[in-house]
Amino acid sequence: MSRLRSWFLAPAGLWIAFFVAAPLGVVAAYSLLTRGTYGGLSEPWTLENYLRLADPLYLKILARSFWIAGLTTLLCLILGFPLALFLARSGERKHLYLALVILPFWTSYLVRTYAWMFLLRDTGLVNTLLIEAGWLERPLALLYNDGAVILGLVHGHLPYMVLPLFATLERLDRSLVEAAGDLGAPPRETFFRVVVPLARPGIAAGSLLVFIPCLGAFLTPDLLGGGKTVMIGNLIQNQFTAARDWPFGAAASLALMVLVMLMLGLLLRRGGERFL
Repeated sequence: MSRLRSWFLAPAGLWIAFFVAAPLGVVAAYSLLTRGTYGGLSEPWTLENYLRLADPLYLKILARSFWIAGLTTLLCLILGFPLALFLARSGERKHLYLALVILPFWTSYLVRTYAWMFLLRDTGLVNTLLIEAGWLERPLALLYNDGAVILGLVHGHLPYMVLPLFATLERLDRSLVEAAGDLGAPPRETFFRVVVPLARPGIAAGSLLVFIPCLGAFLTPDLLGGGKTVMIGNLIQNQFTAARDWPFGAAASLALMVLVMLMLGLLLRRGGERFL
């Protein structure tokens, strides 16, 4: 039986080896090399690329990335929990509402981001309506700032929060909520002391599905931030494209990956396994 299990797992192991381990090994090797005079790679082997990450400029970019990703996750949770609870209690119509939640996935993420640019720019729909209504004399700076980036990230990642929450809340035993009400608990206390604790697995899963992609996002900050909101994903992208500094880009990407893995390990060590 053990040998048979090994044969069945062999294709998956080969796939991981060729498409995960091998590329990571190449990136790790790149991170230890030196940028050539006109880009590319050259010797000697060095750790300077990792030491550059301690520069205050890059630490500020990393801190901004964590702040934007964390705030996006929090907003997705605040907006997604009531929606997921509504879906779980919608009865026969929950499948229709669930289809509406995943409907944005039918459109390209790039197209949705450009749609926000059309809405938020100085001559966009929002500013045009406010000016024509007489509420503004000049357009608001709604685009190319942190707020626009967060708005785009929340819009793009909200379904990733709603779906795990819906899967958890749908299996919630309604008798526990009814028992809390029978014992005299008001609706607010029932929500925070019964519903929210039972929904922790969905909260944890949704938070991970939102936080990690937002931390490495580069398309939304590039388009909606207009170069003013630089996140770690933009830094890595620029190193591989405009700056042609592949070693430093590889070091930054590996450092970000290790940092995220350490955070997940710390979460599990401090009791996150109860939720994940």
